Amino acid sequence: MEEKNDSLSLRITALIVGLLINAIANGLTVSTNMGTSPWTASEVNLAHLFNIPVGLPILIVGILTIIVNQILLKHFDKIRFFGELLFITCFSYFVNIFVDFFDRLGIPDLPVWLKIILCFSGIFSFCCGISFYQRANLFMHPNDDTTNILRFEYFKGNVVKAQLVNFSVPTLIIVICVLFTHKVYSINVGTILCLFANGPLINFADKYLWHSLHHNFRIIKPIRK
Repeated sequence: MEEKNDSLSLRITALIVGLLINAIANGLTVSTNMGTSPWTASEVNLAHLFNIPVGLPILIVGILTIIVNQILLKHFDKIRFFGELLFITCFSYFVNIFVDFFDRLGIPDLPVWLKIILCFSGIFSFCCGISFYQRANLFMHPNDDTTNILRFEYFKGNVVKAQLVNFSVPTLIIVICVLFTHKVYSINVGTILCLFANGPLINFADKYLWHSLHHNFRIIKPIRK
């Protein structure tokens, strides 16, 4: 891969666009209740357990994940820390807004077949959003960074092992919530799609969407003007 960075303005644009697409698409998948990513599903179940807006557990779990990432790195990376904190604060706020927006539109009351289509569309969309901000590589969702850290620092580049370890945590959270509520939320056919298709969908977006956006170094220097 060619070692070069895009302009800072393009990378910031990709970060913002990716964050917004990810938040909107997650809001849509949560509203359909046809399944979403394991982490979002765990946060939805926490929201139902404590009867709070979904944005709050997204924020709290995100902050805890940021702290875990610093522990995994074995040193304090202030750019990573505050960048991820800014990301998860904005992300949780926007997800909350869009879940409420889609609920008001009547998405939860649509026929099941239509909700499945919308859910799958949401999953494809948030994979595109992840592709955009991962390529920009300024900072990203803490959970995405956890996978990267585990993959390259602990599992010699093995993304499968990294994802399995990463997904074990939200799985445990969901199990604990179900023990208390006796109900499960946001776990459905969409979750199966997320487990098996997230990587391929992100790779698809990398190859075919936003060709002017390249995979960039995290360190913002030197940046081509």
